[in-house]
Amino acid sequence: MSLLVVTAAQRLFCQCRSISTKILARGAALDGALSQFRSICGEDGVSVAAAVREQHGRDESVHRCRPPDVVLFPRCVEEVSALAKVCYSQRLPIIPFGTGTGLEGGVGAVKGGVCFSLRNMDQILDLHQEDFDVTVEPGVTRKTLNAHLRDTGLWFPVDPGADASLCGMAACSASGTNAVRYGTMRENVINLEVVLADGTIIHTAGQGRRARKTAAGYNLTNLFVGSEGTLGIITKATLRLYGVPDGVLAAVCSFPSVQAAVDSTVDILQAGVDIARIEFLDDVMMDACNRFSSLCYPVAPTLFLEFHGSEQSLLEQVKTAEEMTQTNGGSDFQWARDAEKRNRLWKARHDAWYAAQALRPGCKAYSTDVCVPISRLPEIIVATKADLLENQLTGPIAGHVGDGNFHCLMVLDPNNPDEVQQVHLFSQRLARRALAVSGTCTGEHGVGLGKRALLFEEMGPPSIRAMRDIKDALDPKHLMNPGKLFLG
Repeated sequence: MSLLVVTAAQRLFCQCRSISTKILARGAALDGALSQFRSICGEDGVSVAAAVREQHGRDESVHRCRPPDVVLFPRCVEEVSALAKVCYSQRLPIIPFGTGTGLEGGVGAVKGGVCFSLRNMDQILDLHQEDFDVTVEPGVTRKTLNAHLRDTGLWFPVDPGADASLCGMAACSASGTNAVRYGTMRENVINLEVVLADGTIIHTAGQGRRARKTAAGYNLTNLFVGSEGTLGIITKATLRLYGVPDGVLAAVCSFPSVQAAVDSTVDILQAGVDIARIEFLDDVMMDACNRFSSLCYPVAPTLFLEFHGSEQSLLEQVKTAEEMTQTNGGSDFQWARDAEKRNRLWKARHDAWYAAQALRPGCKAYSTDVCVPISRLPEIIVATKADLLENQLTGPIAGHVGDGNFHCLMVLDPNNPDEVQQVHLFSQRLARRALAVSGTCTGEHGVGLGKRALLFEEMGPPSIRAMRDIKDALDPKHLMNPGKLFLG
């Protein structure tokens, strides 16, 4: 046997022994930590059951992730802090978990460790109606909050479709159909309470602060919005609220081409119409929604629109928008005036995920997500549709075109390696097309596991180094949701 082969074999043996040693060490640390976990949050607050661990090791994505070694269910920020201190002392990875509705594998325990399931922290703590703000714990979802607000004349408009945890929405910088008027989570978070890796509790805008704007120091709030659990555990969020609009009208308009639909969107926005929602669905997506939600709209590129305001302002908005769409060859508006019809329309839009899956029974969906300057939308959507046809992939398109953000809802057989690889390569091409026209590889889904290489391409080495420096400063042992955002 040559010296070279022996050296390679020795190196492999040493690597395997090192990995085994680390696994054994972590196992011993976990065994020692379990009794401390139970003393902090009780027997019911700790689970090592396989089914519970499996449930908390995945989200709605197609990424294959391993489950955590243990799942904890803290009831208050003090317990979260105490549990984090145990993990920090034992070098156990920490993975925050809200509702598991993410789409990029953000909750997978790629290095094992401890899942902090925050569902038991479900209190709406402080509602200040006169100031239009509220503070919630991480177990509160957006539907729960809006149900609580029903009789106050207020609502929280950020709507990603899923009934996600509000603190999880902050962690992933969620967005949705209302963002064109009301903004994303970045614009609607006032303050955050965060537990750092070592158990330190911080308030990103100062404890109890609720000012609508501030010029005091670094913007720590927006540092944690979109951090995907890699810097700390969000245990409270203070959010902006809005008055429920006096009137709401929704409409559907079909177009002869993608170009015409997007041109109408640009024209409506440039005309200053304060539109609340403007959603694009391509012909394939419309066909899927018609079938799944029992609709009967034309199978063509389509806009779903919604207008909010007083009776007079609604008339002005609608008149201007309808003129813009007809100039671009759009059909007459098909109206959804009453609440029941509007809810049915928007439920069909939110059910697009399931409608897409129904195109191929027994398959699963994977939702891509890019965002580009609005003027570049037509070319990238046309190029994307050509790519789908050329590679014989099923991927209906839907998007928040008022923001330049759209999704391909890829339907695939996860047990077919060739098809999985084809979808992966398509997603890479789509993201790079977005980057080539000054866009981003993700407008609202986040980076998670799936877009780490693309983040590096988008940001460049100097910016990635700055991000790593921030990570090193706040999480020096790299325990917070390891393996996400950054490669390596």
